[in-house]
Amino acid sequence: MKILVMNGSPTAESRTRGIAEYAANVLKEKGIDVSFFDAGKDRLPLFTGDTAEREDEAVRGLSKAADEADGFFICTPEYHNGMSGALKNALDFLSGGHFKNKPVAISAAAGGGKGGINALNNLRTVMRGLYSLVLPDQFVADPLHFNEERELSEELATLRVSALTDQLIDLTKVVSANKQNLTEE
Repeated sequence: MKILVMNGSPTAESRTRGIAEYAANVLKEKGIDVSFFDAGKDRLPLFTGDTAEREDEAVRGLSKAADEADGFFICTPEYHNGMSGALKNALDFLSGGHFKNKPVAISAAAGGGKGGINALNNLRTVMRGLYSLVLPDQFVADPLHFNEERELSEELATLRVSALTDQLIDLTKVVSANKQNLTEE
């Protein structure tokens, strides 16, 4: 099983990256093959629909990782009640073929209070448009869930992310088994 973890924050000092890195480490500890896309480090050109953009090295890497993924763990900051533009740009380079019938766990880093939910609603809508199987559960982290290095550290938050990775693994196993059964018939 291979999971693509995506950090949708373009900023250098990102709490969203802290969630993504924590999820990736938990998945690895559970024996999952993990690939990682970081919108702050794997800089993509602005999507314009020009087919020449697909030759960009970062775009090719993202597309290959999405093709090979059996499931996804996608993290976004909440910007003005939506997902980050960098994450949306990355998703625009992909298609339904990358996501169709693949499980997706979603998470957001919020500024506090009741933030994050609108970003996740926005992300959930886009992922549905890409034909993915978004888990009903989701996770929002507030600043208090992180240490000074922006690592996810608060105990209940780490337990929630770990539980979300379990759900992602379980659904990915079921979907993969069903795909295998259909090809054997």
